[in-house]
Amino acid sequence: MTEQARMSILEHLSELRDRLLKAVIALVVGVLIGTVLTPRALELLVAPLGDQTPIAIAPTESVGVYFKVSIVIGFVVAMPVIVYQLFRFVAPGLEPHERRYVIVGAPVASVSFAAGVTFAALVLIPAAMPFLRGFLAGIVEQRYSINRYMSFVSTILLWAGLVFETPLVMFFLAKLGVATPTGFGKARRVVVIAAAAGAAVITPTTDPVNMLLIMGPFLILYEIGILLARLA
Repeated sequence: MTEQARMSILEHLSELRDRLLKAVIALVVGVLIGTVLTPRALELLVAPLGDQTPIAIAPTESVGVYFKVSIVIGFVVAMPVIVYQLFRFVAPGLEPHERRYVIVGAPVASVSFAAGVTFAALVLIPAAMPFLRGFLAGIVEQRYSINRYMSFVSTILLWAGLVFETPLVMFFLAKLGVATPTGFGKARRVVVIAAAAGAAVITPTTDPVNMLLIMGPFLILYEIGILLARLA
């Protein structure tokens, strides 16, 4: 390896270190902001329980949940900076048109994920919890641990956020030549069946209303993805 090549590798490693340091600083700032926003976020997420207050079955459970939520909020707040630092690191190796896709795609991906999380928090979970709380109500007393309840909520939020990324994924698949709008169109029937099966797994209840709350937006997003694939 030549001296010039060694210097180039060292320069890349040095730049990677600087980018990671800036991303970590942004994350720390985001977590600090998250500690302030966590009480309000927790109030929003436990609101579907109505008059029932979640319980902590271990001395440190409530503290652990508090900081888990703070970290999640911190990631959301710091995500634009993290994506920007990642883009600046890989930008020298991209073609001009690829840079444009990244510049547009990164913010759109963040907004799409946030939209999915918001949909789950404001629509899906409030619609699902009354069914869950009423199931076997005369036989089982519904009491929830805050840690397990938040784990359940986090899973729903994550899947909803990923589902809302569907159009963007379809756009890039078409742009890369991996798939075509015609192929997406022909796959509609399979997608509907797969969406029903996925909704049955993702949704916390077995009633058709909550399944449609996942299936409906996904199928609409799939049609939007076909339109974007045609543009690609």
